[in-house]
Amino acid sequence: MNSLEELTCGLCDNVLIIGARFPLNINRPDVVLVDCLDSEGDNSIQFDHAFAAETACHYLISQGRRQIALIHPQSSGFADQVLLGYKHALEKNFLPFNRNLVFLDNTSPSVAVQELVNNATTLNFNALLVSDEQQAQRVVPQLQAFNRAVPQNVMVFSLAGSLQLPGIPTIPAIEYSMDAMASRIVNWLTEKTDNPGGSPLRGDLIIPKH
Repeated sequence: MNSLEELTCGLCDNVLIIGARFPLNINRPDVVLVDCLDSEGDNSIQFDHAFAAETACHYLISQGRRQIALIHPQSSGFADQVLLGYKHALEKNFLPFNRNLVFLDNTSPSVAVQELVNNATTLNFNALLVSDEQQAQRVVPQLQAFNRAVPQNVMVFSLAGSLQLPGIPTIPAIEYSMDAMASRIVNWLTEKTDNPGGSPLRGDLIIPKH
């Protein structure tokens, strides 16, 4: 907060805060919060995390993956919205909800994968939904260590950004358009609209090229 006070004392006309995963309690006309936790004021731009999770599950199911595990720690933010989208997709595809496939506590992704493999009720999972590309980077080698080839045996899906790293297969993902976000921010800066966020920003489904 000290930095914010310094920036707004003549150094900057406006401030953007992006991706904070802790409550900020800021409601100022010169500050825009982008995808920040617990920020539902007029000057906030939110991502539609429920829509992202539902889209991801529909895609995985369309690929024949019906045993979908979800790793999305509360510390990643918006876990309740992600779980809501996950459940909606299962309901629309007449699939049962298995709570043993869902990890919303702060268990590390590696430990969650171990629990999935060790549990007889989840042993046959064939898709894994993770919060972002960093989690994907951790779980892919872990799956391979258990002889679960990606994507042949387990299809990994990132809810925020994909991977382009040597030795790790490119995975499907939801990515949020920087152009769309920038457009909303520019409109707010130039026109001083009362609500820069409007409806939540929805991400695009990115599918790896084979």
